[in-house]
Amino acid sequence: MSEDDSSHTEQPEKRRSWLERISSALSGEPTTREDLVELLRDAQADGLIAADTLRMMEGAIAVSDLTVGDVMIPRSQMVVLPADAKFLDLMKLVVESGHSRFPVHGEDKDEILGVLLAKDLLRGVVADNGPGSIHELLRPAVLIPESKRLDVLLREFRQSRNHMAIVIDEHGGVAGLLTIEDVLEQIVGEIDDEHDDAEDPNALIAAQADGQYVVDALTPIADFNERFGADFDDDEYDTIGGLVTAAIGHLPEAGEELTLGRFVFRVASADARRVHAFHVGVLGND
Repeated sequence: MSEDDSSHTEQPEKRRSWLERISSALSGEPTTREDLVELLRDAQADGLIAADTLRMMEGAIAVSDLTVGDVMIPRSQMVVLPADAKFLDLMKLVVESGHSRFPVHGEDKDEILGVLLAKDLLRGVVADNGPGSIHELLRPAVLIPESKRLDVLLREFRQSRNHMAIVIDEHGGVAGLLTIEDVLEQIVGEIDDEHDDAEDPNALIAAQADGQYVVDALTPIADFNERFGADFDDDEYDTIGGLVTAAIGHLPEAGEELTLGRFVFRVASADARRVHAFHVGVLGND
């Protein structure tokens, strides 16, 4: 066999080898998810699946290990509407938030009366002889425990066509909420909609009047270095949020601070999943 003939046979043999391994995984061997993920990564390395496809497949596998409590929007960051508010005041809150669904509460914020859709509110406001109160526009709220598995909730979302669930803690109080978009983002990554600000590299770093800066956590390290003349390594992490979170050693909460070189990073906003923005001070600046 010539060298050319040999080169033509190596790739099919390699591909058959991978197909045999994935077939073995599906038939029960190996038996761990880690081994299955390793097979998928081998497939991506061999060019059989795209990197984006690999990330989604890994996300789908990871979802089965997550619970609602792992990814919910915490109570402190929920946008809720009071049932006794005037229609005009409710409209202002809805427009400012940019959301499409809102939990509505009674006198106590743990008393969730239902869910209001922005489109229902708009119809109620413009309709002749429309509803006399917000109560007439509410849809039933879905209540779920923090311990509910995320893959089970996704299946229920699809079957019921509900897009939001209120998370209840062990004492019966409101712990947070979760939408179908939040669940899907665990699989496919961040989903932007028409209410999300378009990505503007110039808006990722904003100078403040006090000499500090507000820096979006998704700012590429290379962009940060260029703006401030810094030399942070971007081999291991792509964003400034990933770099600082790794240096802190845990997912930080708002208010936590860390000094790296000549920069003081203070977490400006964060949720249960990631940091969103930092206040950054440059040491030595007046």
